[in-house]
Amino acid sequence: MNILQAIILGLVQGLTEFIPVSSTAHLVFAARALNLYGGADKTLQAQQTTATIAVIQLGTLLAVLIYFARDIVNITRAFVVDHIALLRGSGESRRPQLSKDAWLGWLVIIGSIPVGVVGLLFKKQIEGTFTKNLWVIATMMVVVGVLMTIAELVGKRDHDMNRLRISDALAVGSSQVLALIPGSSRSGSTIMGGLFSGLTRETAARFSFLLSIPAIAASGLLELKEAIAKLPAGTYGSLIVATIVSGIVGYWSIWFLLRYLREHSTGVFIVYRMIVGGVILGALAFGYLSANI
Repeated sequence: MNILQAIILGLVQGLTEFIPVSSTAHLVFAARALNLYGGADKTLQAQQTTATIAVIQLGTLLAVLIYFARDIVNITRAFVVDHIALLRGSGESRRPQLSKDAWLGWLVIIGSIPVGVVGLLFKKQIEGTFTKNLWVIATMMVVVGVLMTIAELVGKRDHDMNRLRISDALAVGSSQVLALIPGSSRSGSTIMGGLFSGLTRETAARFSFLLSIPAIAASGLLELKEAIAKLPAGTYGSLIVATIVSGIVGYWSIWFLLRYLREHSTGVFIVYRMIVGGVILGALAFGYLSANI
């Protein structure tokens, strides 16, 4: 991977990680177009591409940490302080209650469990060639687009961050499992789950971003060790460049989406998904594209 390839991949990752159009799908397509690791056999090429994508995502993780720094500090402080107070007051007749920030910390933990369990169980399949197959990617682009449409139509959108429930965390967290299949979009799946659960669009997006922290961190750090072993020598500098670019662009993508969803639906992203997914399926059906990397 050279510097130009790194910049392109960083731009694609930063633009698409938080916008509900599937970053992995775009990165796999970009990797194909750039012939990334083209000299390796198909299995190794798929593993190297997966490792590269996972590490570049650490840049967008940094973007989330910076953008939501105040929220993260408040949640962490409240979580620790409130639980210490609970332990100290365990013998009292009237025990202290968890604050909203501490409760939000628990909701992030609860919402992260499904993707963590499924991700570890199917780690080999996720790293393999199946998840780089364009039939899979294009199909999930369309399927999640349809599900997002239904969520927009039936979602009540009647509660915000101050009224989050365990059922909301489970709905969004379970939807995040879909993101393990490329083409689904982690942000698209989680926002969809939030809408189905009755969250406002902006709340669904904000909770989606908070939920991305453990998911992206676990994925990136887990792959980092393997990336060092699998990636060709001399690519580490380019990988750092791609990660930095993805972080800068990802920060502005978060800002844009939160502002956009305050007054608009996810309709434009749904239309984009349906068009891109449909075009890829058509190209595959007529032989203009090969399904595998």
